[in-house]
Amino acid sequence: MTLEETLQKIHPLDEKAMEISRKRWDSIAKPLHSLGKMEDLVVQIAGITGSPDMNLKKRALVAMCADNGVVEEGVTQTGQEVTAIVAENFLTGDTSACTMCRQCGTDVYPVDVGMAVDTKVPTDLKVAMGTRNMVKEPAMTREEAVKGIEAGIEMVSRLKAKGYGLLATGEMGIGNTTTSSAVASVLLDRPVEEMTGRGAGLSSDGLNRKITAIKKAIDKHQPDPKDAIDVLAKVGGLDIAGMAGVFIGGAGFSVPVVIDGFISCVAALIAQRICPTVGDYMIASHVSKEPAAHLILEALGKEAVIHGDMCLGEGSGAVALFPFLDMGTAVYQSMSTFDDIHVEQYEELV
Repeated sequence: MTLEETLQKIHPLDEKAMEISRKRWDSIAKPLHSLGKMEDLVVQIAGITGSPDMNLKKRALVAMCADNGVVEEGVTQTGQEVTAIVAENFLTGDTSACTMCRQCGTDVYPVDVGMAVDTKVPTDLKVAMGTRNMVKEPAMTREEAVKGIEAGIEMVSRLKAKGYGLLATGEMGIGNTTTSSAVASVLLDRPVEEMTGRGAGLSSDGLNRKITAIKKAIDKHQPDPKDAIDVLAKVGGLDIAGMAGVFIGGAGFSVPVVIDGFISCVAALIAQRICPTVGDYMIASHVSKEPAAHLILEALGKEAVIHGDMCLGEGSGAVALFPFLDMGTAVYQSMSTFDDIHVEQYEELV
């Protein structure tokens, strides 16, 4: 399905389903609103799916894998070949996020949306053999950026057809904190220094190279902050494009999608700028350790549940939210009501 076709399918959350869900929570034998964000997220999911009945047992982590030409500028600690190695490890279950997924019953789907080499990871949604060096030329054409978004939409379509009711966003792409910082700096109109961290362990010299590369790219290409796809194409990456598509696809196909950390947040911001209603279909998991993470969540109008100083990536923070959701849905679905135990119900006090 094309981006335009998907955008036409997106509608506001189902208020009726949300109201039924709220009433269910209020009837449960406990103090009103005492489970906080657990209750809020279940209500939001009811609005997303259009049903007050939760069906979150079948869930998946979608890991968008892509390479970034800007690594030529010495902005990373490791080489580009690591992208392919870790991407294949998603298939064998040998990543941190995969271990976490096994712990909470989550399937893992790596997607080669733009790696520099072909691997055992499926390539049917691949847009390019990596992006170009954004310091020298735009990272992508606009058409490539849109194709990357449509790859994410297609993954949601496929997984919805297989019965998945909850998705987490993840990524693998050496150099993608550089592209994410560039996109965030433009979209939030903030200084590059404020939006740029050390990523996967850069030295001070490496951080300076990273900041310099981002500034050069922005100055050279002048991405339009009012056009999120233009920003994505000029200084972004295909992994970011793919995740943005997962968020848009989630809204189009009524599937809740969980935001991971910094890079995923940037993809969420792009998706929300393309279509503001998409933001209502996103669930924030945690606040990344990267310096700009809280600013992006603020721009998204989201409050994270987990404050754990995580910055691993791969979708690890998004998956970490699943047990929290499981506990909330367990109470929501199986807890006795005040009527069941013959106790007078709590009332809202003003």
